[in-house]
Amino acid sequence: MDISTVSDQLIRKFASRVAMSADDRACVSALPFKLRTIDPSTYMLREGQHPTRCAFILEGLAYRQKLTPNGEREIVSIVMPGEFVDLQNLFLEESDHDIQALTRLTFAEIPISALHGLIANCPVAGHALWIDALIESSIHREWLLNIGRRNARSRLAHLLCEFSVRFRTSADADMAYELPMTQEQLGDALGLTPVHVNRVLKSLEAAGFIAREKRLVSVIDWPGLRDAAEFNERYLHLKQTRL
Repeated sequence: MDISTVSDQLIRKFASRVAMSADDRACVSALPFKLRTIDPSTYMLREGQHPTRCAFILEGLAYRQKLTPNGEREIVSIVMPGEFVDLQNLFLEESDHDIQALTRLTFAEIPISALHGLIANCPVAGHALWIDALIESSIHREWLLNIGRRNARSRLAHLLCEFSVRFRTSADADMAYELPMTQEQLGDALGLTPVHVNRVLKSLEAAGFIAREKRLVSVIDWPGLRDAAEFNERYLHLKQTRL
């Protein structure tokens, strides 16, 4: 992946949030970055670290996690290609959670100081970053509702619906994607045991909502899966996407 490709993806990211002039695009294009590729489970950031760079995912997925003192894990969000991993660290001096690669991950690391300069010199770019941070907060709120007030079937169905939408597939047709999480990881995201996750996946398949082949999940009955999940994509704020 060459420099121009990465710059184009960064410009496309900002332009998906706000209207940008040629000068605005030039400012984003001038951002310095370091291209990195890491293996699954590699830590990008650990709780307590003082971050100096902000990552923009190009390929693969990452996840945020919180750990209890006795080592119990909760996966609190999934980060996908075309998203910034750690915008909160632009202004918070210490990380309050871990970030790990879920799959093999390629990302651009941008110095926080460079992003501060971009925000100061290009208010439009700062506006775009605000939108991204606020949408991320909205997703966190929905995950909190999901784990706190939905039953196991609805929780898992909701996560499958969210993946379908966030992977930018059409809700008007059958959807298929590789589910990148093990049953243990799904359980840690949903407050369920791996055994319970397996049981619920089988029930959704038996109901005709999805079909599975290894890690490939195909959504066969989108309306049925949506109903089972009580899914409303409003919290994803898709109307905020300009492209």
